[in-house]
Amino acid sequence: MAEFTMELNDDQKQVRDWIHGFAADVMRPAAAEWDEREETPWPVIQEAAKVGIYSLDFYAQQFFDPTGLGIPMAMEELFWGDAGIALSIVGTGLAAIGVVANGTEEQIGTWIPQMYGTPDDVKVAAFCSSEPDAGSDVGSMRTRAVYDQAKDEWVLNGTKTWATNGGIANVHIVVAVVDPELGTKGHASFIVPPNTPGLSQGQKFKKHGIRASHTAEVVLEDVRIPGSCLLGGKEKLDERLARAHERARSGGGERVKNAAMATFEASRPAVGAMAVGTARAAYEVALDYAKTRTQFGRPIIDNQGVAFQLADMRTQIDAARLLVWRASWMAVAGRPFESAEGSMSKLFASEVAKKVTAQAVQILGGNGFTREYPVERMHRDSAIYTIFEGTSEIQRLVIARTISGMPIR
Repeated sequence: MAEFTMELNDDQKQVRDWIHGFAADVMRPAAAEWDEREETPWPVIQEAAKVGIYSLDFYAQQFFDPTGLGIPMAMEELFWGDAGIALSIVGTGLAAIGVVANGTEEQIGTWIPQMYGTPDDVKVAAFCSSEPDAGSDVGSMRTRAVYDQAKDEWVLNGTKTWATNGGIANVHIVVAVVDPELGTKGHASFIVPPNTPGLSQGQKFKKHGIRASHTAEVVLEDVRIPGSCLLGGKEKLDERLARAHERARSGGGERVKNAAMATFEASRPAVGAMAVGTARAAYEVALDYAKTRTQFGRPIIDNQGVAFQLADMRTQIDAARLLVWRASWMAVAGRPFESAEGSMSKLFASEVAKKVTAQAVQILGGNGFTREYPVERMHRDSAIYTIFEGTSEIQRLVIARTISGMPIR
């Protein structure tokens, strides 16, 4: 088990610099165009695949970094480049995490390669959990999965929303209700293979930010999938449901995690790292601008009103990164989040991103409000971090429940 460290080793620095170079040379020059087009930047994803950034091997190497810092380091650099394009590059990762967190070794080996495709024929994947009436309230999920024993098939019906890559994905991972009596404990995750009849794209959303990332509804109408597409397998599911029913009858017992929460808990520090990347990008633009923009015969950074804002911005970014790194290290070291450290990292970093990007716009003044400068886009992009994969309010609820042991509502 690696000791916690705030210093990257030489190999990590080399990877960081490589990703940073791709973000600076390929992503940033394309950022404004794909933001305006509001389309998936397939050419950029393909370039990422050709150099090895968009690949199963790359994410596996970062995921299995014994220090836990591989993934947050990579996320920070990519989202420093551009949040919308970066989310198009890493969005498949959430579906992959869903398979790794809940699937068998055979399912991992079979389906994750199909999520990425090849450099000459790139594919993407989608994780489908949220619904029109079930976002933060996963207990209100209505998408049903019913087992057809005669055919050894699962039949899925329902509508998912806010799905990154929804409808355009090669592989969809869908969370559905299999036992309504158990509430969130009666959920399971399913693999919907490519070209499965009954799955279609619903509304594609026109968004405030991260506009280069495709977000849409996914409609499931009598979608039939093989029994082998239940993540973890039916025997494991039946055992889990039986334990949950027994605990419900006894009126207590050990908490049983549902499929969606297992995925989100694993990804929250990574989302915090994304927020750190966007905040850092905006801070750097604001710092350079303040050093070169003159008013009243001197650079505006000579004014304490500007300089102190930049000092606060840098302090908050560094503090956010430390929370993210701590949570990432704890996860890989097998340390339990006894104080909801994963949620802490996501909560703090996401709110720092919104605050820092707003300050960057203010420091640039009128220029910051135009699309001639990137802080306007960064500010729009930052709004998503306090919303997706658990709103700030949900993170505070998780933290409060964890530190108090009380069922706070």
